[in-house]
Amino acid sequence: MTIARILKNKGGTIVTVPQTMPVIGVANVLRERGIGAVLVTDVSGDLIGIVSERDIVRGLATLGGELLEKAAGTIMTSPVITCTPEDTVQSAMELMTSRRFRHLPVIDNGRLTGIVSIGDLVKLRIQAAEQEAGHLREYIAMAG
Repeated sequence: MTIARILKNKGGTIVTVPQTMPVIGVANVLRERGIGAVLVTDVSGDLIGIVSERDIVRGLATLGGELLEKAAGTIMTSPVITCTPEDTVQSAMELMTSRRFRHLPVIDNGRLTGIVSIGDLVKLRIQAAEQEAGHLREYIAMAG
C-alpha cells in the first residue's frame, strides 16, 4: 500500500497559509476546516513550514496571548519532513511515529500534491486488515 492510494481516496485538497498570516488566523483556518495542521508557504507559494495545533499550544504556553498576533512563520515547524506518493504506508507510519508528528506533506517531482495524517494511514491499515480477515473467513468456509 502506498501513499498514492490514500491521496486517490481522500483527494488532493491542500490547505496552505502565508507565513505572514497571524497565528489567530491560522487557528481559525484549522477550526473552519476541521483539520489539525496547515502548510505554510512563502510569497512564491513554496512550502516552507507546517503549523499544527500542537505548535499553537506550545507557543501559547511560551508567549501567552501575544502569540495570536505573531506571524505563522514564527511558530511553524521547518524544514518540513515530506514523503512521496510511492512511499509505503508502513514507512510513513514509522516515520511519523518515530519523529512524533501527525501530518506528512506529499511531494511528487518537486510539487506539493497532498498531505496525509496519521488518521488517514491508520484508517487504510484497518480497512486492509478487515479485508484480509474477510478473505480468510471465505477461505476457511470454502475449505471446511
